[in-house]
Amino acid sequence: MATGTDQVVGLGLVAVSLIIFTYYTAWVILLPFIDSQHVIHKYFLPRAYAVAIPLAAGLLLLLFVGLFITYVMLKSKRVTKKTQ
Repeated sequence: MATGTDQVVGLGLVAVSLIIFTYYTAWVILLPFIDSQHVIHKYFLPRAYAVAIPLAAGLLLLLFVGLFITYVMLKSKRVTKKTQ
């Protein structure tokens, strides 16, 4: 069972994810339909970043997954060499 700390951390992660999702959805889907002179535009980055930020995050995720898999494979090779 999850402890109280685990539940609080989980709730925090869900809340942060919900805030990011809501912000990104408003930025990408709703903002193009609002007049460019409206005051709400100052709370959002330029639209070019709407593609660049998720692309960079995805590339970093792939990099770290690849590094993790490489690390695990190299570590398992060392363990099998020691046992032989």
